[in-house]
Amino acid sequence: AWLGSATQGFRGLSNNFWNSVRLAVPATLLSAALGSMDGYVLSKWRFRGSDSLFALLLFGMFIPYQSILIPLVQVLSRIGLYGSIPGLIFVHVVYGIPITTLIFRNYYATVPAELVEAGKIDGAGILGIYRSIMFPISMLAFAVVMIWQFTSIWNDFLFGVIVTPRPAVQPITVALNNLAGSYIVEWNVQMAGALLAALPTMLLYIVLGRYFMRGLLAGSLKA
Repeated sequence: AWLGSATQGFRGLSNNFWNSVRLAVPATLLSAALGSMDGYVLSKWRFRGSDSLFALLLFGMFIPYQSILIPLVQVLSRIGLYGSIPGLIFVHVVYGIPITTLIFRNYYATVPAELVEAGKIDGAGILGIYRSIMFPISMLAFAVVMIWQFTSIWNDFLFGVIVTPRPAVQPITVALNNLAGSYIVEWNVQMAGALLAALPTMLLYIVLGRYFMRGLLAGSLKA
């Protein structure tokens, strides 16, 4: 399943596995970073129209993926990202910003305003307060967001099959589907491929699972 077999007529999943790694890791980090900064600004640096902007961001969570596939492909083609892993990263980052912003905004809303005021008194600006105060105390929220985003991105099939039509750049979920739909059914190979596809998310939950629950209990998903 990993290396493939020319005699059995299927390609290995190793290349697609690393495609998923190159997709999920940067997309998770970027969406977490952007969501953290958005949530910080929307919770601690309120401005006129901030509530409307937040509502607009949340509205993006409820747009069905299927309804934007045609304009999505058109936009990616115009900016030269269609059919590439960077294009998939761009899509997942954009779609991940609403949920990551929601999680971080609600988490930062539980942080006492006195901490921000103390930072202002010490002369720190908006970025200084985020870097010195908010970021160090938000590791639990980052654990929640990174588990959520990594799992969603790694398990995604729809965007992978639409944005990357070439097998050489497809993520492992698409390659696994192609393997299951081949003419030669090798059940042992399909089971091995399914295990390879599930292993990273299983390891992530094993390593960060306790932080995930602590992050939820800390109020990161509280309305």
